[in-house]
Amino acid sequence: MSLQARAASPSELVERALELSRGDGCVVIADEESNANLRWAGNALTTNGVTRGRTLTVIATVDGREGTASGVVSREAVTAEGLESLVRAAEAAAREAGPAEDAQPLVQPYGPAAADFTAEPAETGVDVFAAFAPALGESFARARKSGRLLYGFANHSMTSTYLGSSTGLRLRHDQPTGTVELNAKTADLSGSAWAGAATRDFTDVDPAALEEQLAQRLAWGDRRIDLPAGRYETLLPPSALADLMVYLSWSAGGRDAVEGRTVFSRPGGGSRIGDRLAQLPVTLRSDPAYPGLESAPFVITHASGGDHSAFDNGLPIEPTDWIRDGELANLLTTRHSAGLTGLPVRPGPDNLVVDAGGTASLEEMVARTERGLLLTCLWYIREVDPATLLLTGLTRDGVYLVENGEVTGAVNNFRFNESPVDLLGRITEAGRTERCLPREWSDWFTRAAMPPVRVSDFNMSSVSQAS
Repeated sequence: MSLQARAASPSELVERALELSRGDGCVVIADEESNANLRWAGNALTTNGVTRGRTLTVIATVDGREGTASGVVSREAVTAEGLESLVRAAEAAAREAGPAEDAQPLVQPYGPAAADFTAEPAETGVDVFAAFAPALGESFARARKSGRLLYGFANHSMTSTYLGSSTGLRLRHDQPTGTVELNAKTADLSGSAWAGAATRDFTDVDPAALEEQLAQRLAWGDRRIDLPAGRYETLLPPSALADLMVYLSWSAGGRDAVEGRTVFSRPGGGSRIGDRLAQLPVTLRSDPAYPGLESAPFVITHASGGDHSAFDNGLPIEPTDWIRDGELANLLTTRHSAGLTGLPVRPGPDNLVVDAGGTASLEEMVARTERGLLLTCLWYIREVDPATLLLTGLTRDGVYLVENGEVTGAVNNFRFNESPVDLLGRITEAGRTERCLPREWSDWFTRAAMPPVRVSDFNMSSVSQAS
């Protein structure tokens, strides 16, 4: 039976697209995604559903006298009948484009084809919530009895990526991604608290523990305290630190640093690799095999731009220390930007881990705080100055005053102005590293493990009316 007479598998689409290629090089990426979700409001489930989709991306390269050009075209719900038009469109885009600045030879095979390259894609469904949903229902009952309202959502996706190239690469990666965000509000909606978690399969998410944490925070809010803007000793939980470190990572391009455009540029030329950024032995690293945060061990990118290159598709991703024991150790590079800067090739990561050797929990750090603020999370983070990586944003869903080792009440929200690079140098204590959900960036980046940290003088630049 021909492909046209039956539904083609992802690997068959990749192989057929490569056969149809008439360019000088070709990379084909098939992404098969399924998604399951739950949503709730006012202590009751409101919606649930499952979706599935397919996207096929063709990257065609055409050699010319002035260099190699590339053309990229992606389409959803592609069938065998639509393959040739997709390939031709990518080749036409390449011929119409000028030489690609980041052009490199396509990656050669460095091992055998993935053993499961021809296997069916992995899928998720509502059964991923088999244990989570009943536990969530029990949390609804407890909240209802105590006069609290729970809102939120849980989402789980599974993406199977098949990558093939005209050089012979045949790679596959299955990526599960799960998040849960839970908001608790007082009956009059005047108080709000948030908790979130990232997961691969929801077997390690405990709604009761999240709900208990939120109940405690709402209780802290029974006493309201107004504080002015200023610099405060501040405890950042793992989620808040993760949002800052993710932005730092996104801003750590090697080429921009060497060319003098970022906080990682050395005055007079070059990068700041080797400079001390933190007094504590802070290490910021990524590792595709990190337990619980597993990610693709090779480059998957659907277009060139910034610190990623379509020509690098399939390139192995190795464990990398970005900051090692407080010193800047590496910056993001493609093969092209590495050649320009003399830096080693360091593809962008899909997980981030911060470890500073601490063992204390956030609660233990609160217990030894004389006076300071305890944050819940950050949001609406925006860049103010790339030269210093100064960011601004707001606190959200609970800022608390700690006095003599105890939380004594909830305070108003603030706008903050902070550089995550400068902040690294003002961390005076780091606790135990744990998996967490970066709230601000959870639509793009979920795989993080961070410690709670104590910052000596976090800059709350103004009072905010945000709730």
